[in-house]
Amino acid sequence: MGYIAPTRETFARFKDLPRDRPVQMLNLVRLREWAAYPDGRRVSGRDAYRAYARESGPLFQRLGGRQVWLATPELMLIGPDDEHWDLAFIAEYPTGQAFIDLLRDPVYREAVKHRQAAVLDSRLLRTQPARAAATFGEALDDGANGAG
Repeated sequence: MGYIAPTRETFARFKDLPRDRPVQMLNLVRLREWAAYPDGRRVSGRDAYRAYARESGPLFQRLGGRQVWLATPELMLIGPDDEHWDLAFIAEYPTGQAFIDLLRDPVYREAVKHRQAAVLDSRLLRTQPARAAATFGEALDDGANGAG
């Protein structure tokens, strides 16, 4: 069984974090070969995920979201051999509240049905954006908080 949606407990912890600053969400997604719609329709997982993106994308942009980075994973160099990801991307929101607003919006609640049908497993990691350092490891010296 994969991870598809946040638990109530985890979402409550998300809401306890600062809501007034930008957040970046690292997404790792493994798609089903065939989407698992309750009505049994035959659609590939990739096409179902495309439907999710098509329907939720305008709301994402209207709330100030943007895709910072997108990649196709090729090899798990460090990590479990049995974890394979079809998509990797970072979505940025102007505030943590914007992400909460997205999840609560009726348009998103309808669109997310495609994501739930499409995704076999996923990881979603909230991160606080930080300024890239001039040299590797430099951010570790200041707590990687982007200050200064």
